[in-house]
Amino acid sequence: FVFLSLQLFGTIVWILVASTGVPLPVLQGWVMFVAVTAWFLSIVFLSVFLFGYANRIAVNWNQADFIFHGATFVFYFGAFLLQAATTSLHHLPRKFNSTIQETILNGREYNISIAASV
Repeated sequence: FVFLSLQLFGTIVWILVASTGVPLPVLQGWVMFVAVTAWFLSIVFLSVFLFGYANRIAVNWNQADFIFHGATFVFYFGAFLLQAATTSLHHLPRKFNSTIQETILNGREYNISIAASV
């Protein structure tokens, strides 16, 4: 159940961040990296159990599961902080030397960024 929820929520974060147009690539690039990497690794981890490779590989699977989910939590928490920081900067101008006042996130992107943060 935990792996399926990782798949579902990882896919949702991936889609939401990608749909904002990634106005701050340094911050949101890490968010995308975490979402895609955790999504891929959870598929690999789930496949190991579904296809019975866990019985053939001599690994302490309880410890591997604990380390995987602990690392995933740490990385997702860091990604949450960066996505929340991006969302909080929505009112700043996109181009500092331009005469057009365009913010970093427009209204639609701001709402999507809030959903991705949550």
